Amino acid sequence: MNQSLEEKKRQKLRILVAPLDWGLGHATRCIPIIRELIEQGADVWLAGEGQQEVLLKTEFPSLPFLVLPGYRVRYASSKLGLLKNIIFQTPKILRRIQEEKKWLNENISAHQFDAVISDNRYGLYHHTVPCIFITHQLKIKSPLGKWTEKILQKRNYKYINRFTACWVPDAGSQKNLAGDLSHPENKPTVFIHYIGPLSRFKVERISENKDQLLIVLSGPEPQRTLLENKIITAIGHYNHPAVIVRGLPGSSTLIPSTNMIKFYNHLPAPELNKEMEAAEYIISRSGYSTVMDIAALQKKSILIPTPGQTEQEYLGEYLMENKMAYTVSQENFNLEKALSSAKGFTYMPFPVSNDSSLKKTIQDFLTQLPNPSLG
Repeated sequence: MNQSLEEKKRQKLRILVAPLDWGLGHATRCIPIIRELIEQGADVWLAGEGQQEVLLKTEFPSLPFLVLPGYRVRYASSKLGLLKNIIFQTPKILRRIQEEKKWLNENISAHQFDAVISDNRYGLYHHTVPCIFITHQLKIKSPLGKWTEKILQKRNYKYINRFTACWVPDAGSQKNLAGDLSHPENKPTVFIHYIGPLSRFKVERISENKDQLLIVLSGPEPQRTLLENKIITAIGHYNHPAVIVRGLPGSSTLIPSTNMIKFYNHLPAPELNKEMEAAEYIISRSGYSTVMDIAALQKKSILIPTPGQTEQEYLGEYLMENKMAYTVSQENFNLEKALSSAKGFTYMPFPVSNDSSLKKTIQDFLTQLPNPSLG
């Protein structure tokens, strides 16, 4: 008797991958993980909503997708406003964590997942199904000082220790991309595995064009729009080619392009890969996923941390101190001055990780899971 499609799928390990909804970075860094899972024969399902859903469906249109509400954190136009917003929204975030825990229990029963990979979603752990937590931020930076960082780290580890293991997308050596964020003095008790930086991009040997810019906008509103407005005002006076990717997948609002300046709401990974290699300088936020992409291609960059996001501010300072990127605040950003400073900046190569490859990590992970065909 011929096997049904569903029966054939159940002979594969069924893995749920679900990234957090704070910007697109959590979704983009899951792309190489999803690709490797598929390459090694897993039946991959995805979960999320909003722009994460649009992005992942664009990259993987044939994969099953489940709607999982995000934390939907509201941001502000100032540092103080952002801090107040996060504090006031903490009860909502804690409710979301409980709700996604319930959601996972229901969907494990409905779809028989063999394992879960959660990118920074604290509620996606289970008492019988192996669950991996992905984060580069073991240490959470706080604008209120070290005493609050200790409280946040304790709360962070309380959740992380509920998972089977924690994968950190950074090198395990002293030469790494995230500094104290991924290498704190004290670590969770759960098994920590440094899987090396994750990037959906590969060096394609595309020729770099002198003075060409790639500007990648991303992150939460209203800061994404505030930076975009600064860029649009400045780019009209730039006399060389520039590509601006607005970070708005699924948006129908278009900004007209010219012969020299090209605007895109979103670019799929292969096209963005080419634009990154063709640019002499990349201007972007200092979000960690973007940093990993820039590092993978060994590109010169000008990083603009999102105001009030202490993680991005720390990364910008750390990378500039180690001469891996030039960093400027959004408040002080001026395109002409930033490019002039970048041209005089001594860029050092990004470290190349010699840690276990993602392929080996996924292979070991899948090998340790029970065979569904024997269940």
